Amino acid sequence: MVRLKGITWGHSRGFTSVVATAQRFVERHPEVDIQWEKRSLQTFADGDLATLAQRYDLLVIDHPWAGFAAEKAILLPLQQHLPPEFLADQAAHSVGGSHESYLFNGVQTALAIDAATPIAVYRPDHLAEERFRLPESWDDLVLLAKQGRVIYAGIPINALMDFLMLCATRGGTWFNGEQIADRETAIEALEAQRELASHCSESIFNADPIAIHEKLSSEDRWSYCPFAYGYSNYSRPGYARYLLKATDVVSYHGNPLKTVLGGTGLAISARCPHRDIALEYARFTASAEVQKRLFFENGGQPGHRAAWLDEEVNRRSQHFFADTLATLDRSAKRPRYNGFLNFQDHAGDLVRDYVMHGGSAQTTFEKMNQLYQKSLNIAE
Repeated sequence: MVRLKGITWGHSRGFTSVVATAQRFVERHPEVDIQWEKRSLQTFADGDLATLAQRYDLLVIDHPWAGFAAEKAILLPLQQHLPPEFLADQAAHSVGGSHESYLFNGVQTALAIDAATPIAVYRPDHLAEERFRLPESWDDLVLLAKQGRVIYAGIPINALMDFLMLCATRGGTWFNGEQIADRETAIEALEAQRELASHCSESIFNADPIAIHEKLSSEDRWSYCPFAYGYSNYSRPGYARYLLKATDVVSYHGNPLKTVLGGTGLAISARCPHRDIALEYARFTASAEVQKRLFFENGGQPGHRAAWLDEEVNRRSQHFFADTLATLDRSAKRPRYNGFLNFQDHAGDLVRDYVMHGGSAQTTFEKMNQLYQKSLNIAE
């Protein structure tokens, strides 16, 4: 018996989807056993990939790990083990930069089996009852927040992603070796975040995107979330008390927000003793047909573009995928150099502290740049 052990994250989107593909794969390969374990969303963001790669054969990872993984050679370089035509198909059918986000210095560290970026979600029943109007601009959003109808994720990692989103939308420099963004752009972004948050419940500062979706789909207090990493599950009948409708994000200074790419990739540990089987399972899970049907039907949020364009997938999710594909396609990729995750782990605390308590946006920006410079020199 060939046994493979995998680690993913504990939401239907991340867990039941791969459990289902594993179950079907072992039905077709009775000599194989695949067991998936799960961890929290926060642990998924913060966990030590090197340690996990020692313990597991299959790993669902976040793309900022690509630089670390490539440098430390802890994951199987997929470009050396998968057919070029398969990888070319994956690249051609990427949702936004999802496939490329796992490629670093020529090393394909994972396959993009899941695609996501912050999108807007709202209560269509509230819209039908005219409890609110969909905002189109940042100014509209602030006005809606003043009415008490807005909720979004404000924990450190998401506060940082919102900051990067605003900076990316404005353009200019972006992690250029000297600073994370233009000073004026960055300070303006921090001040915009603080203004918006000042009109929202303090509960946002302890909520991740899953908690926001749960609140919005089960409580009647809020109507609109302006940006949260999308979960198509909440747009499927029967998953939550109230359906959520997904849509594109508002504009900022006249341009649609360029949100920061998320999603997950399926990687194989370099220590996996059963590489051929692991590679076959990875190809199976990332294939268009499995992504459109088995993966989606069991709670997954596909990474293959064919699924996002599929009529049946969209019919069963309130057109979640078709209505947010443009948001994914223009999303920004985070840096993936080896030290970036150290920056990410600490910079979010600075953003959240400023947004919550105020102070000096200039000082916050300077402290973030100090973290950035430190991260450039991290060798391990």
